[in-house]
Amino acid sequence: MEHSEPDAGPEVTGLLRQIPAVNDVLNRTALRELEARVGRRLALESTRRVLKRLRDRIVAGSISTVSLAALEEEIVSEAEAAARLSLRPVINASGVILHTNLGRAPLPPQAIQHLAAVATRYSNLEYDLEAGERGKRDLHTERLFCQILGAEKALVVNNNAAAVLLALNTLAEGAEVVVSRGELIEIGGSFRIPEVCAKSGAILREVGTTNRTRIEDYAAAVNERTRLLLRVHPSNFRIVGFTARPSLEEFVALAQKHKVISMEDLGSGCLVDLSTAGVRDEPTAAASLEAGVDVVNFSGDKLLGGPQAGILAGKRELLERIRKNPLFRALRVDKLTIAALEATVSLYLRGKTGDIPALRMVGLPVEAIRRRATGLAEKISARPRLAVRVRDGESVIGGGSTPAQSLPTVLLAVTHANHSAQELERFLRRNSPPVIARVEDDALLLDLRTVFEDQDEELFEALEAIA
Repeated sequence: MEHSEPDAGPEVTGLLRQIPAVNDVLNRTALRELEARVGRRLALESTRRVLKRLRDRIVAGSISTVSLAALEEEIVSEAEAAARLSLRPVINASGVILHTNLGRAPLPPQAIQHLAAVATRYSNLEYDLEAGERGKRDLHTERLFCQILGAEKALVVNNNAAAVLLALNTLAEGAEVVVSRGELIEIGGSFRIPEVCAKSGAILREVGTTNRTRIEDYAAAVNERTRLLLRVHPSNFRIVGFTARPSLEEFVALAQKHKVISMEDLGSGCLVDLSTAGVRDEPTAAASLEAGVDVVNFSGDKLLGGPQAGILAGKRELLERIRKNPLFRALRVDKLTIAALEATVSLYLRGKTGDIPALRMVGLPVEAIRRRATGLAEKISARPRLAVRVRDGESVIGGGSTPAQSLPTVLLAVTHANHSAQELERFLRRNSPPVIARVEDDALLLDLRTVFEDQDEELFEALEAIA
């Protein structure tokens, strides 16, 4: 550590000689305490990186003194940052309930309890306790979905894209799948129905136009190569105005007439009627199956309110064929997903949907949000340099659900005497815990619909730190 750079002046050479050896740094009290917390490897790697940066800065002429105290502080900070788990809880004040970038649906406490119990012990994942022999992992969730949906059989895979891929590959590989042009959607992460269909080995047959597809369009496309009629939830957009779409009953009747399979990709996974919460025209999986659709598929982490999963439900013969596909094993879920999903779905059967965070947020009355917002605004207003206004606004469900619909809410519009709204947003995003908000009309907007009540104090403390 004491050699100098070629052509370095005496001042640079002197500073370079002040850089301590790695072992000397690690033997200092603060670094020994750090090593006890984060381990030898992280402490060593952080020390080497910080010493290298120090050397580079000296050579570049950007510093004129070497401070051991500052060196210690930088190493400790770097090592602790490296040791910190990357996936962290955040406070979602954005007003987007199923925020894809923030993990979509938060799990109910019952799901966490069941998951922890199963994850920390052995379980009967694939063991039939009655027969005393090997069982199937599907059964834990299948019985619940069959009860709720009235389905003959149900399967769970790792997400809804996998459900679409697996079903089309099993039921229509090498054959034609008829889909309306208005339903060839793309959702987040570049998931596109045409590309998934192509990867499945099925042949896509587009019918109708972007805004208008009639039942006659489907009928005209059916031929001896047709294996399946596919109906797709619009997910994250809505076409309005001069539009046409066959009713579900017409769709099913046509499939039955021509003895082809009817399949509906419902995407959002809505299991209950949400009209009382102001959500209109969101189809439920049970209604589709009752109408006679052969196979429905949907997500587990959207309006269902559980973990990421793709659920397939419908006719026994078709679902058994899907399960026998070798892809099923590659796409199946583990015990943690099964445990969380089983506990979440059981809340529906027990009439406790109010315990499911996503559904509770959807149904949260505006006046309840207003009371919390008003109380928090009073505390914020008392802090120096912060100003806040309570105003009406809109929340969205998000996550590719209920397109073009919003929920009335109450917003906190926060401004600071010395910082812009963008700076406030950045400060909050870097807080611990991070706070995710939005900026509009030169104000930081906070929507308490998506903030858990026990996070209100943490949210205030984050704003207080800015003040």
